[in-house]
Amino acid sequence: MLLDTDVLIDVALDRLPHSGPSSELLDRVERGPRRAFVAWHTLSNFYYLVRSSRGDADARDFIAELVRFVAVAPVDTAAAGYAVSLPMADFEDAMQVAAARACGAQHIVTKNVRDFARSPIPAVTPQEALDRLF
Repeated sequence: MLLDTDVLIDVALDRLPHSGPSSELLDRVERGPRRAFVAWHTLSNFYYLVRSSRGDADARDFIAELVRFVAVAPVDTAAAGYAVSLPMADFEDAMQVAAARACGAQHIVTKNVRDFARSPIPAVTPQEALDRLF
């Protein structure tokens, strides 16, 4: 599975009601056996959005802990070209799809499932991921 940026932000900023399922999902991923990925650009977007609320050190600590049990999808120039070709309204979402494809993810976990309606990789909410995958 590929975790969308919003899942991480919900946990880091304790954005209710989404933080509960998102936090539980991260806990289960950390304990295994499921493997999860994030897109490279997710890390910079997360840092930029969380730093103002939690500060530089906390944002970096969250990322350091995250990459201890979540891998970064191996994207390249071909993945960027694929993202550009996708018929999605939001290019950042298309980049998430390209990253998911690059790592072989079967699902994109996001609270904004509607944004991925045209994605060739199905999107599920954190709660749906918990229900289906664990």
